[in-house]
Amino acid sequence: MNRQKSFEQDGPALLLIPSPIGNLSEVSDRVREAIESCDVIACEDTRNTGKLLSLLGFRKPLISHHEHNQSVSIPKILEELSSGHKVGVMSDAGYPVISDPGQNLVRAATEKNWPVISFSGPNAAINALVASGLDARHYLFYGFLDAKSGKRKKELEELRTVPWTLVFYEAPHRIVDTLEDMVEVFGDRPACLARELTKKFEEYLRGTLQELLSAAGDGLKGEMVLVVAGCEPEQVSTEAAITRVMALTAQGMKQKAAAKQVAAETGLSANELYRLVLQRPKPGEEDTEIPNR
Repeated sequence: MNRQKSFEQDGPALLLIPSPIGNLSEVSDRVREAIESCDVIACEDTRNTGKLLSLLGFRKPLISHHEHNQSVSIPKILEELSSGHKVGVMSDAGYPVISDPGQNLVRAATEKNWPVISFSGPNAAINALVASGLDARHYLFYGFLDAKSGKRKKELEELRTVPWTLVFYEAPHRIVDTLEDMVEVFGDRPACLARELTKKFEEYLRGTLQELLSAAGDGLKGEMVLVVAGCEPEQVSTEAAITRVMALTAQGMKQKAAAKQVAAETGLSANELYRLVLQRPKPGEEDTEIPNR
């Protein structure tokens, strides 16, 4: 077990520093202090981060760290920590580790028992979720779906019965295709599309997936967050649910797993469905009346 007390000592540490998602004023005093304390900063794109640091009044050595070079960059960053340095990690926008390769670096640092400290800051997914008007008590952040329609539909099918609000990131050149696939797989659910968050042209489109699809056809631009309502439990009778469980078990699924799946689809109790199914005779085992002789 790794136990970390973040602020008991002032030594080498990996600092996860959020970047503005559009508005430079989002950089807090604490984030500025974190940047100031860094000996070196690892980042996705040294040009973008260098420009940001310059706007904030900082000059720091930069290490390129992204998906395609992490086998080289991670050992280099660990070496910086071993040398007693504080290393900042920044993405082009928002939090490092969220939808970028920072996860492997964090794991490598914690395995070496280096402190990893995160700092509060802007996050597009949370901004969009809380302003969407959809249920924000229980949600699933998925990030980017696959760029290919076939794989994307498969991902959406796996999410179809999830009862929580779903949060996705999407690029403007794929938003129409993604919404078309969502309408096909999810049906016409309530949804919200947020774009250009914290920037001058910030915009929220709230409606149904079909309505968002119609609006997206007008050529919406900017990075986007798509918030989609979770699956509403289907109103079905207990008898129909039992029939569905038995059909799944006939296809080879275990009874308990089938009961859980149907419960998720219908909102009925998995334990009650399982109990009722166990009481049903299996095919070929129905009670037969023994004739009197």
